[in-house]
Amino acid sequence: MTAFFALATSLLWGLADFGGGLLTRRTPALTVVVVSQAIATAVLGAVVVATGGWSEAGPRLWFAVAAGLAGPVAMICFYKALALGPMGVVSPLATLSVAVPVGVGLFLGERPGLTQAAGIAVAVTGVVLAGGPHLRGAPVQRRTILLTLVAALGFGTVFALIAEASTTVTGLFLALFVQRLTNVTAGGAALYVSVRRGNPALPTAGFPWASLPALGFVGLADVAANGTYSVAAQHGPVTVAAVLASLYPVVTALAARGFLSERLRAVQAAGAGLALVGTLLLATG
Repeated sequence: MTAFFALATSLLWGLADFGGGLLTRRTPALTVVVVSQAIATAVLGAVVVATGGWSEAGPRLWFAVAAGLAGPVAMICFYKALALGPMGVVSPLATLSVAVPVGVGLFLGERPGLTQAAGIAVAVTGVVLAGGPHLRGAPVQRRTILLTLVAALGFGTVFALIAEASTTVTGLFLALFVQRLTNVTAGGAALYVSVRRGNPALPTAGFPWASLPALGFVGLADVAANGTYSVAAQHGPVTVAAVLASLYPVVTALAARGFLSERLRAVQAAGAGLALVGTLLLATG
C-alpha cells in the first residue's frame, strides 16, 4: 500500500508541476499558485462539509497550518529558480527535498533493510539524473542555487508535516483544507505585496479564463498528491514513502516528452531507468 500511494503521489505531483510550468509561461507564478490553490480549497471545503470533517478538528491541524505556510514559499522560490534557469540544474537540486522526510524517519528510529537502502540510493540517483543535470558549461547564478535549495527545504518540510496532520480519512480532508486555506491566505498576501510593488498580477491580455480548467487541475492534482503521500507515510516507512514520492521529476520529464515532444537526453533516459530499478527494489524490499 505504501508503494502504491507513494507512486500515485509522484504521478500527481509530476503532472501538477508540468501543468504549472506551462501556465507560468503566460501568467505570473504567484497568480498561478493563488488561483489554482483557491480552486482546490473550494472543492476541499465542499468535501469537508459533506463528510463531516469538522468533527476531526484538533491540535494536529497545526501541522497542516505549518505545511500551508511552507508550501507557497517553496513553490514561489521554485518557480523563480526555474525562471532564472537552467532547468537542468534547478530540477535535480529540488529533489534534495527528499532528505527532510527521510531524515525525520531515520531520527524516529526507522531503519530500512539492505534492499530498501540500495533502492533508496539507486532511486535518488536516478531522479537527479532524470532532471538532466548540466555536466559542463551553463554558469548558474548564486541566487538560482539559493532559491532552489530553499524550495527543496520547503517541499521536504511539507512532506514531513502533512504526514503528521491527520490519522483518519475525514481528518485528512480537513487537514488538506486547512493547509490549502493557509496556502491561499499566504499566497494572496504575497501577491498583494507584489502588486503594490508594481509587478503585474495578470498577463497583458487580462485574466486567462481559457486556462481556468488547467489551473483547477494543477491545484486539485497537488492536493490529491498531498493526500496520497499522507496515506503512504501512515501505512509504511516514511523513508520508503518519501523516496518513491520524490520520483515526480521523472513524470514531468516524460510528460514534456509526450506532450511537448521534448527529447530526453541520454543522461535523462538513464536516470529514468535507474529510478525504475530503485522503485522495484523499494517495493520488493
